[in-house]
Amino acid sequence: MSTSAGAIRLAMAQLLAWRSVSSRPMRALLLCGGFGVGVGVMIVLLAVGEAMVRQASQERLVGGGTITVLPEGIDIEVLTTGGLGGLFFSVPNARFVHRQVLNAPRLSDVVSVAAPQLEGKLLYVTTRDGVEHPVRASGEIPSATRTLGALPTVSAGSWDDDDGDRRWMTPTPAELRHDIDHFHLPTPGMANRNSWGEWHYFNVISPDATRWAFISFIVGGDVTGDQWGGQVLVTLHERGRAPRRFSRTIPKERVRFSTREANLTIGNDSVRVLPDGRYAVRADVREEGTGTPLTLDLVLSPAPRVDFPGATLVSGDFTSGYAVPALRADASGSLCVARACERFDGAQAYHDHNWGGWRGVTWEWGSARAGEYTLLYGRVTPEDSAAGNAPLFVYVTDAQGFLALFRPRVIRYNDAREVRTPKGMLKVPATAQLFDVRGTDTLRLLVTVDDAVATDTRIGLVERGESDAARALRRPWFVQMAGEARVEGRVRGHVLNGRGRGFFETYR
Repeated sequence: MSTSAGAIRLAMAQLLAWRSVSSRPMRALLLCGGFGVGVGVMIVLLAVGEAMVRQASQERLVGGGTITVLPEGIDIEVLTTGGLGGLFFSVPNARFVHRQVLNAPRLSDVVSVAAPQLEGKLLYVTTRDGVEHPVRASGEIPSATRTLGALPTVSAGSWDDDDGDRRWMTPTPAELRHDIDHFHLPTPGMANRNSWGEWHYFNVISPDATRWAFISFIVGGDVTGDQWGGQVLVTLHERGRAPRRFSRTIPKERVRFSTREANLTIGNDSVRVLPDGRYAVRADVREEGTGTPLTLDLVLSPAPRVDFPGATLVSGDFTSGYAVPALRADASGSLCVARACERFDGAQAYHDHNWGGWRGVTWEWGSARAGEYTLLYGRVTPEDSAAGNAPLFVYVTDAQGFLALFRPRVIRYNDAREVRTPKGMLKVPATAQLFDVRGTDTLRLLVTVDDAVATDTRIGLVERGESDAARALRRPWFVQMAGEARVEGRVRGHVLNGRGRGFFETYR
């Protein structure tokens, strides 16, 4: 009975469809054609999508391996519509990514080999007859690519690592310091080259954390011309007391620096990288105003893997470079004022390197140990930018090297502390807090200040008659602080919890 009813309904439907088509044939043809085109387009899209996914799953497409590391923002479509050969990009700080992330002890249980490769870079080759030819060039580390199982067949001769390959992959401690810590020249076309400055900076803390020294070896002015020189500056701080400044200025004829090495000589004072990668720092300066002599002879031993790679920010006429070869270090040696000497044996220390044009530039900066963790935060604000708009970062390391990078939006200061200046009392931070969440990772960094000093950055401008420029400074007071840092949070499922001493800088 039900079968007969179903057959009757089917016959009625066919009859109605036929009469609809026969009564309005053009409309029926249009509807059928549109439906057919839609189905055809869908079939094509599904076929293309399936082909792209299959291509993307073929790791041999880019020379072997099971994971391909690309710059942020490169998606699967870019990868499969021409492979790496047509992209013309590179991974920023690739050696740092290789050494501190892919080839780090932290991932040794999941990464057996990491092979850096350049594919399809556009180069221009000029032949002897003066004709310029565009070529596509590729590059890789032969030993790493061979271990990966992706080395192409060599038809003649041999293809092995040279000294440059070895230095890129496994530099000695001294080579790594020179690569990170070498000196620079002003950016070509830079308008105000006289504002160029570059320096080695060190700090060291006494065992009881009541005294500390800031040590700077500075090269300033247009080092490509005649108007430049060097200065050694040592500032001694003791909690609750005014700092003491010791300095010596040296003409350019007695300054020696290199764009390939970290070594620097200013008069008889020097910074030297020892063969084992430690720093030898020696200086003989006198106190400003009194002439009291200060001599220091220190050796800094950087902790392995705890460093920050060099980076240069360029925007118009603004250039700012920064690297930290010794984010966590121990210092041994002596610092003598007159005949009173203090010995250091494994004291907490730090070393960074700065370069660029510094006219009107301000920054937020801090570095601290917090138990097993070492932290660095900061941002640089050019003269023509609004304070607080520049990117802010917090860089976290442990004994295995790089651990995490956070991007807090703000530093929340509580200006509940006051310091005395020649122009009266100035409110400065008593605490600072940074907070960020990135996926499942969290960070809360709390700084408690127990000592601060403020320097008027307008003094030099006024002395040179630049009163308009002095008045234009939005935040003229440079504030240097010492205190305790406490870190809390979670990274990759592990709890962060530590506290320790550090130094911090801002402007008011």
